[in-house]
Amino acid sequence: MNNEQDITDRGPARASSRDSLFLLTSFTTAEGVPLGKARIRNLSATGLMADCERVVPAGIHVLFDLRGVGRVSGIVAWSREDRIGLAFDEPIDPQLARKPVSTSTSQQGLPDYLRSPQRTAPRR
Repeated sequence: MNNEQDITDRGPARASSRDSLFLLTSFTTAEGVPLGKARIRNLSATGLMADCERVVPAGIHVLFDLRGVGRVSGIVAWSREDRIGLAFDEPIDPQLARKPVSTSTSQQGLPDYLRSPQRTAPRR
């Protein structure tokens, strides 16, 4: 493969830098039709790349919830087999997706294996 072919296989040029990460979400069409789960592989203020459970065609409008950011909408800019590139309708702050979901010091939401043992007062 030559360089020209490599460039055309990548899709549109990226407008902003992207951070690699792995987040799981579910996509729907703008009309609410489920498109399955997707694993977000990289994220920027203007878009993302994700691996999807099934083929999602380019050009459709999608909605999904992004941890730390909330409801996000965009258009599938390109699609290749089970991978898509999505351009957001509005820019987001991608760093919000990296922040912990809960800042509570409580162990209530933690799985049992991550909780500190609770000390109980000795019985008298």
